Amino acid sequence: MKYVLMFIETEQFSRQLEAMGELEQRQAYEAVGQWFADNAEVITHHTHLGPAHTATTLRLDGASPVVTDGPYMEGKEVVSGFAEVEVADLDEALKLARSWPACPIVEIRPAS
Repeated sequence: MKYVLMFIETEQFSRQLEAMGELEQRQAYEAVGQWFADNAEVITHHTHLGPAHTATTLRLDGASPVVTDGPYMEGKEVVSGFAEVEVADLDEALKLARSWPACPIVEIRPAS
């Protein structure tokens, strides 16, 4: 089955990452790179998203479309990236998500 793992940063996680020294930050990013390498056989696609302030939002629920700079809403949690995986079932996706070394929240959704 295909699932998408969405990696969600919290404000606290972002502050902790910013407060790290250069060596700690490098180690944190290396841990993420290692996670992707260790799980490459089930990851079919992945990407890191730009920061929320770089988003452009298109609202289609009014009389005419409205384009705004920035995210749809300011939130305390922001999707920072995702990985599409091909695994046997949800249990396997959960096992994979539990080993994620970075953002404190991973949302898992089936994909078709």
